[in-house]
Amino acid sequence: MELGGLHHVTAVTGDASGNVTFYTDVLGMRLVKKTVNQDDVSAYHLFYGDEIGNAGTEMTFFDWSAAGRHRPTAGEVSATAFRISGRDALEWWKGRFDERGVSHGEIYERGGRGVLPFSDPEWQRLELVDDSAGGGTSPGVPWEKAPVEPDKGIRGLEGVSLSVAEIEPTEAVLTGVMGFRKADEYEEDGRRAVVFEVGPGGSGAEVRVVERPDLPSSPFSGAGGVHHVAFRTPDAEEHAAWAERVSKIGIPNSGVVERFYFKSLYFREPGGVLFELATDGPGFATDEDAGHLGERLSLPPFLEARREEIEAGLKPITTTAPRG
Repeated sequence: MELGGLHHVTAVTGDASGNVTFYTDVLGMRLVKKTVNQDDVSAYHLFYGDEIGNAGTEMTFFDWSAAGRHRPTAGEVSATAFRISGRDALEWWKGRFDERGVSHGEIYERGGRGVLPFSDPEWQRLELVDDSAGGGTSPGVPWEKAPVEPDKGIRGLEGVSLSVAEIEPTEAVLTGVMGFRKADEYEEDGRRAVVFEVGPGGSGAEVRVVERPDLPSSPFSGAGGVHHVAFRTPDAEEHAAWAERVSKIGIPNSGVVERFYFKSLYFREPGGVLFELATDGPGFATDEDAGHLGERLSLPPFLEARREEIEAGLKPITTTAPRG
């Protein structure tokens, strides 16, 4: 029983229309599912990914317009990294960001890979990472209708960075419960950072944990912050085994939650970051044709009877971004 790497990262936006425009028109990701937060149906849940939203390629957002702006804390996902192929592609993206007015840093090397840090309009902390050296999980396939050439396109999640007050308690859960391995240790801006990997390791299967005792602790994520990070399990049977394992160890958790597009299990690690274990399938083409993903509001069967009420409570998304 082994986790297969990153499944998705779920963040918070206060501007659904602007969010769709940025992630589809600027980054060239596909809006593969427009649905609602199943625990708060007054809010959209937007999923972006590769051509069909394969597990390991997805960045998702809860639309909480009243959440306020996020402030960095200890106990959070402090950066989400996407994988692209080639140093030339990094340079191309740097030029694109300049043209589109996207805030970004300079390209630098980390663990032998080129990294370009940038942020979205709500200061969500993001990175593009060159994974052309190979290895890691199987990359996704960029959407062919994206306004970004396929050879420059985002191929999925490369990794996440966690900020925690102390590394050791988080390490104990990653290695002792979830099967991660310590892969590297270095200093980042004078702070201790440790890289952990799972499954094949490398791109798509890494978590970088940075020690930040200087930051306040808070479980709240505002616009521009990350709500949780999810890791892959292949099927419902193995997912149930993970749920049993987490419970037997004594970690408080949600139990298995049926999300229709995948099954979920949530628990908070000692450093404060909310983790999810999610199945690879059945996926987003379950209730929509693969050629028309994300074009309408999709609701799981257990919410379909409330469609009229739910749609009345949602603000329409207005964007000129490309469609499926």
